[in-house]
Amino acid sequence: MRVWIDQDLCTGDGLCIDHCPDVFVQLEDGIAYVAEAGFPLNDPGGSFSLAWVPERNIQAVVDAAEACPGECIFIEIDRRQALPAA
Repeated sequence: MRVWIDQDLCTGDGLCIDHCPDVFVQLEDGIAYVAEAGFPLNDPGGSFSLAWVPERNIQAVVDAAEACPGECIFIEIDRRQALPAA
């Protein structure tokens, strides 16, 4: 699973950070970004703004997306990995 934030929609409430500080960070501009291995991915709208979510954080990221008042957290699931092998 990968996650990204649309910074144009972010309200800066920081609820995502409350839910999952391993994946979300808030930078000096007051806007939330995703982080991978502790480093913020701050290329808004670019391909380098998609973070892989460690398995242990999947539920927390989903909870953060559901709680986000700006509805700016987007989750992408790799269907090839999600489907059982035939």
